[in-house]
Amino acid sequence: MISPDQVVEMLKPTATAGPIPTVIPTPPQYLEATAAGHRTLWVGFGLMVLSSGFFALLSWNVPTSKRVYHVITTLITIIASLSYFAMASGQASSFVCSAAKDHHKHVPDIPYTECRQVYWARYVDWALTTPLLILDLCFLAGVDGAHTLMAVIADVIMVLSGLFAAYGDNRTAQHWGWYAIRCISYIFVIWHVAVAGTKAVRTKGVKVTRLFSSLALFTLALWTAYPVVWGIAEGAHRMSVNTEIMAYAVLDILAKPVFGLWLLISHRALVETNVDLGGWWSHGLGSEGRIRIGDED
Repeated sequence: MISPDQVVEMLKPTATAGPIPTVIPTPPQYLEATAAGHRTLWVGFGLMVLSSGFFALLSWNVPTSKRVYHVITTLITIIASLSYFAMASGQASSFVCSAAKDHHKHVPDIPYTECRQVYWARYVDWALTTPLLILDLCFLAGVDGAHTLMAVIADVIMVLSGLFAAYGDNRTAQHWGWYAIRCISYIFVIWHVAVAGTKAVRTKGVKVTRLFSSLALFTLALWTAYPVVWGIAEGAHRMSVNTEIMAYAVLDILAKPVFGLWLLISHRALVETNVDLGGWWSHGLGSEGRIRIGDED
């Protein structure tokens, strides 16, 4: 029979026994912008505001009928200004949380929740400004309304697909399925703008053709970089939020103020790029058909 003293002795840890491993739960990790990211957003806001004012000044002496490029380009930077102000002031973002694991060699993997800050204002900006950029390019090349409309719709689908993917779990097929839809939509944008535009612009002469080709190639190259940044940052979470903000800010500045300045200065030098819009755009609605009180009898 084993005595109580023997039981106590058996339960004592031996000298060779190591410490009992302990597993401490990992708290949720929040990936968000810091001071560097917020400074970048304020710089982006300032550049967009300055660009808007400068583009408005460029249109000062331009007749209303020939001001369509100025109006569209100024609206692009105004919308971007509002978006950057919302992001820089701490609004227009939310956290998207997904399950993750902290891997260890000698103990089981520890599950935890990873929450990444997503700026939804960025997608609102793109949904409004990228169709306007397409209009600029289509007006410059003389693309027909059917191709222009299809390009705009494909572009909106591209932006919204990126938004839906950003708010999905990055481990699911749903997340990368929306990303695939975004890339396919981008191919349709290229088809309707670049291919149709190249055919249409040939009738406007060599100088306009070169301008359109340069602007279209510049824009499409930048737009190709956007999904690459998205895949690394919001897609795979391999890029910090600060670096993501900086990368998008550089792309936005190139795609909006730089593109707009290039277009408007070139437009001023090339008469062939004029789009002369009369009618309601320049003169408002006519007085025909209106009922006047003094003429009722």
